[in-house]
Amino acid sequence: MIWSISWRNVWRNKIRSLAIILAVTIGLFGGIFTYAFMIGMSVQRTNAAIEYEVSNIQIHNPKFFLNEEINYTIDNPNKLITVIEKTPGVKAACKRIKCPGMASTSVTGTGIVINGINPEKEKLVSKLYTKLIAGKYFEKGDKIPVVVGQKLAKKLKAKVGSKIVITVANVKGVITYGAYIVIGIYKTGNDIFDEANIFVESKGFSKLIGFDKSKTSEIAIILNNNDDTKKVTDALQVNFINEINKGKITIQTWEQMQPALNAMTSMMDIMSYIFLIIILIALAFGIVNTMLMIVMERVRELGMLMAIGMNHKKIFSMIMLETIFLSIIGGVFGIVISIFIVNYFNIHGLNLAVVGEGFNSMGYSSIVYLQADNLFYIEAAILVIITAIISSIYPALKALKLKPADAVREDA
Repeated sequence: MIWSISWRNVWRNKIRSLAIILAVTIGLFGGIFTYAFMIGMSVQRTNAAIEYEVSNIQIHNPKFFLNEEINYTIDNPNKLITVIEKTPGVKAACKRIKCPGMASTSVTGTGIVINGINPEKEKLVSKLYTKLIAGKYFEKGDKIPVVVGQKLAKKLKAKVGSKIVITVANVKGVITYGAYIVIGIYKTGNDIFDEANIFVESKGFSKLIGFDKSKTSEIAIILNNNDDTKKVTDALQVNFINEINKGKITIQTWEQMQPALNAMTSMMDIMSYIFLIIILIALAFGIVNTMLMIVMERVRELGMLMAIGMNHKKIFSMIMLETIFLSIIGGVFGIVISIFIVNYFNIHGLNLAVVGEGFNSMGYSSIVYLQADNLFYIEAAILVIITAIISSIYPALKALKLKPADAVREDA
């Protein structure tokens, strides 16, 4: 009976009830949209880092991180790769020659990171070749080819067909020069990476610097599932325990190589929940205020109900149920609308080209694909119900303080 009375009371003042429902709907939608936006940004940035920059796991000489000198190498990389590729969860692995250098044109020069790669093997580990905006990727017959980022190309005022001179110290520490022709320009959406990294064929680059072909600077590993990163890393550490103990290699995950990105991902997840809670708290104050107005307007009615025998428990339950009904209706609408809009932008992406340069400078894409899992929608619904229950307590207690005799005498 209390349930049916509470439900009818909700619709006695349709405009006010609809206002509360609309407020809950918009507030919840704002919280879910913000969560989906922040998670989408975070997931995209993580995937981009894995697919274009660092891969899931990398292996180096422990001393390589001191200053990335060309002489800090990994011995017998092909033997290691054979073992790596047999490890469950590994999709592919490849080796790279990596060292700092300088790129210059007739206009200007700048510091860079040179990546000497085997183009066909690199395709199995990195999707960089899919990010070309001009020119082509490495092909047979190309002479002294180099692929550069769009940001670096602009800085050097270079284009496809331009000549770039690379300055680098060879294995003996002697400064060496090499002329390369730009065959392709890529854009990953991370200006920091695009401005710093160039890619050349390892075969020709190793000759330029006198690099031992039986060694390498880096082994990059890509997995079938990003969630298996820790499990595969643990397996590789067991497989290469001897090499690790002898200080020949170190194995690192993308989280260890880019701790700032890992921290940002965790922070965004937490911040999105905090933002939703803040919105619900603001809504709670609005609901409390509205329900208090409702109680004050119904003083005579509540007094009569008490006078004819309705006990305090039922009065309390009636006010609470009215609040919960309003919040649940708004919550349902908010979640349904959010699901449709989030799914739409998950497919088509939210284009933020207006602020694209700012996003790219921080390493984020200007097109964000929103993401929210089903668990979050359930959690949001639970939070709405909790908010409704908490919001209903004070107005309900206020109603209980009414004295039936005084309330009945209240002017209608």
